[in-house]
Amino acid sequence: MRIAPHLSIRGLVTGLAVAAMAVAGTVSLGVNATPSHAATCNGYVGLTFDDGPSNDHTPAILNALKQNGLRATMFNEGQYAASYPAQVQAEINAGMWVGNHSYTHPHLTQQSQAQIDSEISRTQQAISSAGGGTPKLFRPPYGETNSTLKSVEAKYGLTEIIWDVDSQDWNGASVDAIVQANAQLGNGQVILMHEWPANTLTAIPRIAQGLASRGLCAGMISPQTGRAVAPDGGGTTTGGTTTGGTTTGGTTTGGSTTGGATTGGTTTGGSTTGGGGTPGGCKVAYNPNSWPGGFTADVTITNTGSSAINGWNLGFTLPSGQSVANAWNANISPSSGAVTASNVSFNGQIPANGGTASFGFQGTWSGSSFSKPASFTLNGAACSVA
Repeated sequence: MRIAPHLSIRGLVTGLAVAAMAVAGTVSLGVNATPSHAATCNGYVGLTFDDGPSNDHTPAILNALKQNGLRATMFNEGQYAASYPAQVQAEINAGMWVGNHSYTHPHLTQQSQAQIDSEISRTQQAISSAGGGTPKLFRPPYGETNSTLKSVEAKYGLTEIIWDVDSQDWNGASVDAIVQANAQLGNGQVILMHEWPANTLTAIPRIAQGLASRGLCAGMISPQTGRAVAPDGGGTTTGGTTTGGTTTGGTTTGGSTTGGATTGGTTTGGSTTGGGGTPGGCKVAYNPNSWPGGFTADVTITNTGSSAINGWNLGFTLPSGQSVANAWNANISPSSGAVTASNVSFNGQIPANGGTASFGFQGTWSGSSFSKPASFTLNGAACSVA
């Protein structure tokens, strides 16, 4: 995801990244060696970095990841893979996995099938020619997808990877916020980060510490399931399979549901709907990214009450002219007007006292200006707006 032309962003933050690299190197000396290879891995998460490679930022990111025992998936743009083939090879040599992120980072859902094919095929070739192998994973720019794009992905044997957590590093998130975003990751989940923000580079040692403290390891993203698994491709994840932003066939395991009965909900294909009682308090952060005719929205629900919420329905009204095209980490119905977003199988519980659940969606809009929903209700109770 980007909010400004890529080349100009790189130019602006080069100096900051160099300074941050020094900070990252200093801090990492205090981190336990190779935290991603802890004696016991209770689960695996997928760390991803978009928009590379480059001579300005890739070496620093790779150095910080290696120093802190982390591996990640680098979603490369074809134009940069072609320009900086040595950095693609450096990613492979550092133990990273390389995915396709289109050639020029356009809004693919606004392009023809032939244009989409060109974006994907040229990137496959650029990465392969640079020594990065033939990618099996594809991340659509801005997280935007549709049936035409999916058909082209299938032609090239690519699995579409959106994300479970958006670090918001592209949106100026602080180091603390990026670290906290990574702290939300659960087994099998994937986070969106980028290689160019200086704050992301600085956050890497603390990300490693946080994962190690929770017994989580940095893993690869399975081309079969789209979920994070052990680096050798082994191991299993529970709680749903996310592919292309749609959760299918998952099951919820481990633990029992307490603190409120679920009423009026059904479980179909691993997707749980229906609320888990009225929350003691809630807050909603709604962060959209819009362009003419389309938008994406990242939504985070915070449980400010003293009891866990088990199963949630978030109600809100989309402004006139807006419509949901697809969603990830939630089911949204209907597509416009007064809508309800319901949890999927792996994110139905929101812990008490500040616990969060996140989802997102892509949509279309028309009119003279873009606006946000005015209010939100969680399981029927009004929430404050962050």
